[in-house]
Amino acid sequence: MSTQKIYNFMGFRKIAAICSVVLLVVSLGSLVVNGLKFGLDFTGGSLVEIGYEQPADLNKIRGQLKGAGYDDAVVQTFGSPTDILIRLGQDHDPKLGDKVLSALQEGETQQLNLRRNEFVGAQVGEELREQGGMGMLLALFMIMVYVAFRFQIKFSLGAVAALAHDVLIVLGFFSLLQIDFDLTVLAAILAVIGYSLNDTIVVSDRIRENFRKMRKGTAIEIMNASLTQTLGRTLVTSLTTLLVLVALAVFGGEMIHGFAIALLVGVLVGTYSSIYVSANVLVAMNISKEDLMPPEEKEQEVDDRP
Repeated sequence: MSTQKIYNFMGFRKIAAICSVVLLVVSLGSLVVNGLKFGLDFTGGSLVEIGYEQPADLNKIRGQLKGAGYDDAVVQTFGSPTDILIRLGQDHDPKLGDKVLSALQEGETQQLNLRRNEFVGAQVGEELREQGGMGMLLALFMIMVYVAFRFQIKFSLGAVAALAHDVLIVLGFFSLLQIDFDLTVLAAILAVIGYSLNDTIVVSDRIRENFRKMRKGTAIEIMNASLTQTLGRTLVTSLTTLLVLVALAVFGGEMIHGFAIALLVGVLVGTYSSIYVSANVLVAMNISKEDLMPPEEKEQEVDDRP
């Protein structure tokens, strides 16, 4: 008989539910009031790439552009410290690259080179935004169908509730802090869905197994045992993933900074939701052994009744 200590996760389910509701209200409120700060991929605008002979000072470049009237300029390195990518929410202007180059060349002792001057139309950005949103909704629907077939409809609702919870909180985080939301962040959110789903399925599989195997114990006790048994795997996976993401966020450069931040928030929230949100939904829907009993066992139980 196992002597493993069982942690009372479900004893904090009401506190966890309150925390989740508060986070969701704040996230939704920020999305309604502030909205998302869409990047150039979605809004349309101009891209200007400038080549420096020596590593460039991004803060200095931002100050030069602001002084030249480009208040909305987003400046980041592009591949190396000498390649600078500037994103501007400007209408199409074939001479924009030359204007930006002139503004940056003032006071510089090194020679700058204009390498690219491109325009991304707003129609393209709108189309990308719609397709990205539809892709996310389709992913959630297919996940719901998959989990319903693999486990049971109550597990399906719990998994989708956890995924929606994670996505909304990540979106709310970007809305609240007004961090640029571009295609790399959208890709990170889709990755968060996959990560959170994997964690939720591992926990759900153990819950189903214990409901069938443990002859005694309430639903809460079986939940606590299942979450305790998967805790080590959850923590090891989350911590190793977080170490990589912290390294990407700190040393990966501005091109993937938003991607790393979205995944950092998503992994933290996803680990929490796989323990509390999906399990909370199961408890709220009164999950029982009868829901998870194989069909043949149900028939045998009926036949054995006098």
